[in-house]
Amino acid sequence: MIRAATPADVPAIAQLIRELAEYERLTHTVVLTEADLQQHLFGERPYAEVLVAEEAGTIVGFALFFHNYSTFRGKPGIYLEDLFVIPSARGQGYGKALLRAIAQLAVERGCARVAWAVLNWNTPAIAFYQALGATPLNEWTVYRLTGDALERLARS
Repeated sequence: MIRAATPADVPAIAQLIRELAEYERLTHTVVLTEADLQQHLFGERPYAEVLVAEEAGTIVGFALFFHNYSTFRGKPGIYLEDLFVIPSARGQGYGKALLRAIAQLAVERGCARVAWAVLNWNTPAIAFYQALGATPLNEWTVYRLTGDALERLARS
């Protein structure tokens, strides 16, 4: 079953985010707190939305996403920040169901596209996305400002 997350789901979502970080070999970068997640998902100004995949009352996967905007298309889009299904539930259709639900939201909301990034070494995810009809944008390079570089630019 796929459904929108509720505030009661925050601890489970936070745990899945930690498991995703472990899978992606990025545990050392996680500073997330449940309080921050609660505020950012369900506070006065939500920054993102989450869909969860549930099996027998247990959350086995999630998709965290937010809206962006395509200036060329003149329409909103959805950016999928994270998609994760626990290893024991993989291959049962939860990832596809989460992506289908996001695609349905995108169509209902008049979005021009759904986009996301995947680590180059994550061949199972790449094969999964390509099997769904997604195409890589090899001509684009993602840039990121964080930490001291972000602070320096903000103060300059």
